[in-house]
Amino acid sequence: MFDNYTHVRPMRFSLLLAISLIAAPALAQSPTRADSAGRDLTLQEALALAARFNPSLRQVANDIRGANAAVRAAYGAFLPSVDAALSSEFQQGGRQIFSGASLGASSDAMQSSYRLGVNYRLSAATFINPALQKASREGVEADITGVESVIRSNVAQQYLNVLAADARADLQDTLLIAAEAQVVLAKAREIVGSGTELDVRRAEVARGQIQVQQIRERNQVDIEKLRLFQEMGIDPRTDVNLSTVFAVEPLSLELDRLLALAREQNPVLLATRQRERVAELGVKRQRGEYMPTLTMSTGLAGYTYEYTNPDFLVQQAQGQVVSQQAACVEREQRFAAAGLPSQLAGCGSVVFTDAQAAALRQQNNQFPFGFTSSPRSISATLSVPVFDGFARGLRRQEAVAASDDARHAVRARELAVTTDVTAAYLTLQTAVRTVSLQERNASMARDEMKLSQDRYRIGMAGFIDLTQSRDAFERAESARITAIYDYHKAFAALESAVGRPLR
Repeated sequence: MFDNYTHVRPMRFSLLLAISLIAAPALAQSPTRADSAGRDLTLQEALALAARFNPSLRQVANDIRGANAAVRAAYGAFLPSVDAALSSEFQQGGRQIFSGASLGASSDAMQSSYRLGVNYRLSAATFINPALQKASREGVEADITGVESVIRSNVAQQYLNVLAADARADLQDTLLIAAEAQVVLAKAREIVGSGTELDVRRAEVARGQIQVQQIRERNQVDIEKLRLFQEMGIDPRTDVNLSTVFAVEPLSLELDRLLALAREQNPVLLATRQRERVAELGVKRQRGEYMPTLTMSTGLAGYTYEYTNPDFLVQQAQGQVVSQQAACVEREQRFAAAGLPSQLAGCGSVVFTDAQAAALRQQNNQFPFGFTSSPRSISATLSVPVFDGFARGLRRQEAVAASDDARHAVRARELAVTTDVTAAYLTLQTAVRTVSLQERNASMARDEMKLSQDRYRIGMAGFIDLTQSRDAFERAESARITAIYDYHKAFAALESAVGRPLR
């Protein structure tokens, strides 16, 4: 019986050793991912795509068009304004009443007119508006830069979220390999008699739980990628590998230097300062309302008037000639009756010729472009504001209040930047130390798990010990991954607070 035992024991350990060599867990290696065939996407590429396609950034960027137009309009105020008008009118003929007098019937008439006016207005606001609108445009540009900074921070943070989710999924892949090896070892121990079926079932249950967690982690990777592409502003896809590698290293810049950089380059702070400058110029413009305003105008004008009946003027002229002839005859007859010399024969010389009729018809042919020019005029007015019911005073006080509010907003933003930079700096320093501690804890947990596997392999530890060591390794490794990406997120937050890249 003793001899049989001495022969079986070497065989049992040989079998366990062979199985352990075949199914040894690859704890230090990450398995090949299923999406490794997709294209690589670096952080810089993601930021460049977000700068081009992010909808929120594109909306803010469109504001620069209105700002440029406002600057052009401010300089255009130094130029005169020009307006042109062309009108036409039809008037039905008939008896008309004018100032109580009844006018005779007339023909239908058509008339047209034109006017080309030139106006020039000069005030104190004309000189202030260009500087005001240029400052407003610079404020819009600063707002765009601020939104770009926010988008960059959001994209960087989400990029890190994807990497962190991917690292946690890789951890589950590694744990699944280890669980597969534990199932094989449990079955091998059951075969040689050093294990039980209960250990096999426990190993299979543990493997199933890890498989479930692996599926969830891989799904979370895809979800984080979708959110990343949403931040970038392009159609989502999951067959992309994030290829930028980040190193955990202490920050070389001191807090005082970071605060100085933030005061000089933080885009939100710069935009707030620019708004303060705009508000100050607004106060100057309101003060300019107390200054006189010069207004000048001139222009060209013309009109036409044409009767629709071309013979209307001819008939009037013919009637006038007949009346003149009758008056002449009557006058000469009176002279003859009084014994005075009479020239009755001369009344026959008062006639209306065809040439005169043709001239009248040609004179009537004016509509629509046979304009008769109106006399030219030039006017200049210098107006001085005296009293407008305190409306100017109200607008001035509102501008002064807006300027004070802008100054207080700058102070509040400076305090916020100081707080944000300091908090991000302290968080980053804490994250550096946390990463070091978590890496040491993960290393010890990995060694403990390996030792437990070795002890379980040779029968010196039970499956419960192996499960506990594996759970401890998973917690330590998860904490290490979290600490690493908390560091990178803290670094990104510090860059966002300062307003410029720091690595």
